Amino acid sequence: MKKLTVIIMLLLSISFGLLACSDIDNSGNDIKKDDIKKDDIVVEEKDEYSKLSLYATGDIMFHGSQLKSAYNNSTGEYDFKEVFEPVKRHLENADIAIGNFETTTAGDSLPISSYPSFNSPDSTVSALKYAGFDILSTANNHSLDTGKIGVVNTINNIEKNDMDYIGTSKEDYKPFILKEENEIVLSFLSYTYGLNGNDSRLSKEELEYMINLIDEEKIEEDIKRAKNVSDKVVVFIHWGDEYSRSPSEFQMTLADKMFSFGADVILGSHPHVIQRSEMIKKDGEDKFIIYSMGNFISNQRRETLPNVRNNIYTEDGIMVNINFKKNLKTEEVIIEDVNYLPTWVYKYAENGRNKYEILPVADFVNDEKLSVDIRKRLKNSFNQTMELMEKVEIVE
Repeated sequence: MKKLTVIIMLLLSISFGLLACSDIDNSGNDIKKDDIKKDDIVVEEKDEYSKLSLYATGDIMFHGSQLKSAYNNSTGEYDFKEVFEPVKRHLENADIAIGNFETTTAGDSLPISSYPSFNSPDSTVSALKYAGFDILSTANNHSLDTGKIGVVNTINNIEKNDMDYIGTSKEDYKPFILKEENEIVLSFLSYTYGLNGNDSRLSKEELEYMINLIDEEKIEEDIKRAKNVSDKVVVFIHWGDEYSRSPSEFQMTLADKMFSFGADVILGSHPHVIQRSEMIKKDGEDKFIIYSMGNFISNQRRETLPNVRNNIYTEDGIMVNINFKKNLKTEEVIIEDVNYLPTWVYKYAENGRNKYEILPVADFVNDEKLSVDIRKRLKNSFNQTMELMEKVEIVE
């Protein structure tokens, strides 16, 4: 933040001490306030606005084929960093980046596993830190796949990698977290519709504070509390019907309620395909929602889900860039604009094993190093994603 500074430069040829010892008449050297010219005053203007860039992504999952791809037989370790190399620069450029961590890292006490009960290597979290993520949403239907130890160790792993989390708790209920960048304060909240029937793995008391389940009364209370201590409220929510490209009545009704409670941004996950985005007016303010951001990384695709409707869309993801702008004189914060970066999970064979990369489509759609078929799939992915995105106008 630049501060208003006024510098008055008075150039004297002889110091006051020397003048006092001199026999020169100094009466004419007295400088009065009125004698200072405007040109002698240099004013450094205060910035009128500050800005914050938020990037959000959808489901981050690690299926069996991905585990095999990342495993190093020589070291016995897993390395997922190359998966995120193509998107790393975009995430790093954001002031804050958040994604849905749809797995657990229970540690060595349980074997590494994938669907239907996910227990991923600890290195999945360090790879996300490397990619540029700042916050992981941990409330989803797989939060309890490895029970209480999975919840606790996942949180410990995230903290060890100097990232924040929201959606689960180790001891006391955690309704939201605050992140401040460039004098703009955002609050982040996270909830899930359910836990795949694993609720009984926690006691009733533990379930109330360890997993943020969708409860309208609790959500209303949390949002109102967050609204009192932040400029904008961002809700990350796990909901909707799997593989449906349209939001359900439940999603739309709950979204309207959350906006009424005071939410400003709603980021959806779970359907594993992209659902539409909207910018709406509520109480004179612009609010933004994307009902589902699809899969950021997974092994779900047309080849692995032959009997699933809309399977071709499971390869698609989107990075949503929301830019906030604060008037430093009035302290009003607005959503300045929203940008979209469609992504596509590139799965290919190299040296007898599968490889995965998350491709920002616009960066690779004309890359002649890729086959004609892959470029065609990239183009189709881009078009089918963007047809669901609202053309957002800049708000002044």
